[in-house]
Amino acid sequence: MSLEPFLLLAAALFSIGLFGVLTQQSVVMLMMGLELMLGGVIVGAAAVWRHVAPAVADGQVLVVLAVTVMAVEMAVGFAVVTALFRAREVDMTDMAAELKE
Repeated sequence: MSLEPFLLLAAALFSIGLFGVLTQQSVVMLMMGLELMLGGVIVGAAAVWRHVAPAVADGQVLVVLAVTVMAVEMAVGFAVVTALFRAREVDMTDMAAELKE
């Protein structure tokens, strides 16, 4: 299979995630957009590594590591959002920005 469909998929995922990040005010939706953007980058990187060096497993190991880090990052992010909501009922980015004062 050629490289172009995978790069189109990666660009579509990244674009949808970017749209979500730029238009949403909910912290959870913002994190979902970031997750889509990271997924697009990982799909693109995996496709390029598979196209450049199909016999070497270094790219596959790095992709698995990136997906693992992405999952841990999202779990920690959702834990922080849950703690913020329980403590101060903050669920929008505007309200969360006021907490730094």
